[in-house]
Amino acid sequence: MSDEQNSGVGGTSRPTGKRQLSGTSTTSTSSYEAKQVTTKQKSSDDSKPGGGVVSFLPEVVSEVRKVIWPTARQLVTYTLVVLAFLIIVTALVSGIDFVAGVGVEKILTP
Repeated sequence: MSDEQNSGVGGTSRPTGKRQLSGTSTTSTSSYEAKQVTTKQKSSDDSKPGGGVVSFLPEVVSEVRKVIWPTARQLVTYTLVVLAFLIIVTALVSGIDFVAGVGVEKILTP
């Protein structure tokens, strides 16, 4: 029934969420104003976006400490998998190139 009311020519469909159907607002004025005040306070504290050049290296060091580094065994395994994949792909491309070259040679030479 609501589709019939909103689906007229030039009519827009209404949102189907529970809050929109009941007419209840999802944000109040006080919560909106409180968010605006905290955003203004944060922006006035930061003179430079990103903290500047001086804080860059300490941030890099802290981020590198968070990295989970692979063990030696995992590193060897991953390296061997990559090398095997490269060998397979190289052989596949070389084979296709060779077959295509032979085909072109057969077509062009009398």
